[in-house]
Amino acid sequence: MTALTEWANFYVIVGSSAGALIGLQFVIMTLIADTQIATSAALGSAFATPSIVHFVAVLLLSALVTAPWQGFATATLVWAMVGLVGVTYVVIVARRMRVQTEYKAVFEDWLFHVLLPFAAYAILAVSAFAARSYLRNALFSVGAAALLLLLVGIHNAWDAVTYHVFVRKRERKG
Repeated sequence: MTALTEWANFYVIVGSSAGALIGLQFVIMTLIADTQIATSAALGSAFATPSIVHFVAVLLLSALVTAPWQGFATATLVWAMVGLVGVTYVVIVARRMRVQTEYKAVFEDWLFHVLLPFAAYAILAVSAFAARSYLRNALFSVGAAALLLLLVGIHNAWDAVTYHVFVRKRERKG
């Protein structure tokens, strides 16, 4: 279990960042909701909710990897489940992005809301199966996936805020 112990500081930093960003995201969404530029629930479920889900996934992974497991089997099973559930969720997000009509998604949206999260969750699922034979590489893959999800969530949250502040507010004035 020393292999997981070596990652403790990384996951404390990444997990606490994700936790703080979850809180910040709730504050931002509350402030946007109180303005006249709030959007529909369909747009929120396609673009805002996934950021929270990715932050929660990072927080969950951080807690799971730093938990005092007796062996790797349970830890790898849990991070495989996070990966598989995440892949499924990204497919749902892609469908939500496609069916909502309020905003036309551009390549950057597809990249940061679908492609990169899908890759991160797929890496999690695959690394769980590779952990038995390639534990060190698998742990680096889990770390990379967690960091990618954190960065994607930060990008998407920032993108949402700038969209509401600079685009929607201007549309409302005009």
